Amino acid sequence: MENELDTMNHGQKERLAFIDFSLQYFGHVARTDLIQRFKTGLAASTRDFSAYKALAPKNLILVHQTKNYHRTNDFKPVFKHDPEVILTSLSRGFGNGISNGVQPSEQCFDAVRLIHPDQNIIAALMRAIHMKQPIECGYVSISSGESTRVIVPHAIVNNGHRWHVRAYDRKHQSFRDFVCTRFTFVNPLAQDINTLESRKFDGQWNNQIELVLVAHPSIQFPKAIELDYAMVEGKLRVKVRSALAAYLLRQWQVDCSQGHKFRGQGCQLALANLDVLTGVENTQLAPGYKV
Repeated sequence: MENELDTMNHGQKERLAFIDFSLQYFGHVARTDLIQRFKTGLAASTRDFSAYKALAPKNLILVHQTKNYHRTNDFKPVFKHDPEVILTSLSRGFGNGISNGVQPSEQCFDAVRLIHPDQNIIAALMRAIHMKQPIECGYVSISSGESTRVIVPHAIVNNGHRWHVRAYDRKHQSFRDFVCTRFTFVNPLAQDINTLESRKFDGQWNNQIELVLVAHPSIQFPKAIELDYAMVEGKLRVKVRSALAAYLLRQWQVDCSQGHKFRGQGCQLALANLDVLTGVENTQLAPGYKV
């Protein structure tokens, strides 16, 4: 297979990678998707699908009713797609998530990442989200250990520390967060989701709140912090989904205690409008916050 790919030009390999990626992460792809993405003609897209089928004939099957190629259970990726690059690219709203080998800079460095999601788990979760399907999964919780659950995922989120999936949990009949690295298996279920399990009924996800952040009162020279965060009149206003607010406050070590009493614990920011957290879930993650 590698020898066959080597004979192709860069443009065709990119189009075949798009087919491979769409099958793995969305579960299906059509010639119209290829035409729209790469501005090619119908004949050219037909040749690309023929080339892909020659490389991996067991990866896809054409469903004539929808004119879509669907991923088979025997699917094995032709290209390696880095899940970190895919997730970051998709979350920033550009590209199609295809992982290209980018040469790291010798002058600009990102933080070291200790947690890396498994590409097969991420692919299965993304297919379920895209197809609006429930999944049966194995999940290991810190509090309750390993169990089998049925959930309905609707979004994958980076909370600043790691990737998690937002989903309706049928066992607890509520929307919850599940850490992507804690899944042991993911199997799609050939079922329709119930209306109340869809994203539009996730109140915490759909509700937006505004956090007003200020320099921590213990800082001797608050202007330094105001410059760090480009504050306006000493305040940084951040709009965030209620479901993600506590994660943001924890990531940036924002003092959420009454009277901002944290001292010497690395808190450079304080939350000025504590009342905004009323009704927000996971507030135990917000540093110092008391209900």
